[in-house]
Amino acid sequence: MTIDASFLNSKRTKLFIILFGIFLSNAIVAEIIGVKIFSVEATLGFKPLHLHTFLGIWDFNQPAGALNWPFVFITSDIINEYFGKKGVQRVSYLTAGFIAYCFIVIYGATLLSPADFWLEVNKGTDNFNINQAFSKIFRQGLGIITGSLTAFLFSQLLDASVFHYIRGKTNGKKIWLRATGSTLVSQLIDSFVVIGIAFVLFGNWTVEQWISTSLNSYLYKFFTAILLTPVIYLAHYWIDRYLLENK
Repeated sequence: MTIDASFLNSKRTKLFIILFGIFLSNAIVAEIIGVKIFSVEATLGFKPLHLHTFLGIWDFNQPAGALNWPFVFITSDIINEYFGKKGVQRVSYLTAGFIAYCFIVIYGATLLSPADFWLEVNKGTDNFNINQAFSKIFRQGLGIITGSLTAFLFSQLLDASVFHYIRGKTNGKKIWLRATGSTLVSQLIDSFVVIGIAFVLFGNWTVEQWISTSLNSYLYKFFTAILLTPVIYLAHYWIDRYLLENK
């Protein structure tokens, strides 16, 4: 069976492939680097704040995977705008499947016996075992993948529903409201569920660490979603021009 070349060359098909590629790439990268929890203060050259709260000592720590997650929800909103709720659902299910596949392959890689010379050349002066580090880092991702796939699918479907609800209430106007509003609702669920399952249920974090880190992650997504609102309008402008050009 031969696929009509006009379908593959259509602007909407090319747009969907590009958006799906951006969505998928950022989602997979976020899952892989999400095992690292970094200090925002130390990264910026400051000492940890050590704020005393009812949750205990509070520092601004969050998963590294949260850094590029804004690109996921921005792309999701654009897909929602041009391909509808079904487009977001299709992309979300496919991405969840690809992420699961990636982690199956990665887990299999951690089971492979390391070459002796690879261990030796990376041992250094402190007798560092690179194979143990490799396995430790990537197997942490198994807890994250369980929590993340659960939260990812739920939050994406919730995002699509809220997006279309707001769009209907505003008669297709106020792009900023439906894009930002849907993100703020869905990412509240995503931030707490991912970290809760990955590091509390499958890890050894305390409830205080879970709440503080999840809240830090959500606050980052909250303010980033607001700051990136102009990007949504710019993307709409470019895409509209692209789709209408030489039509």
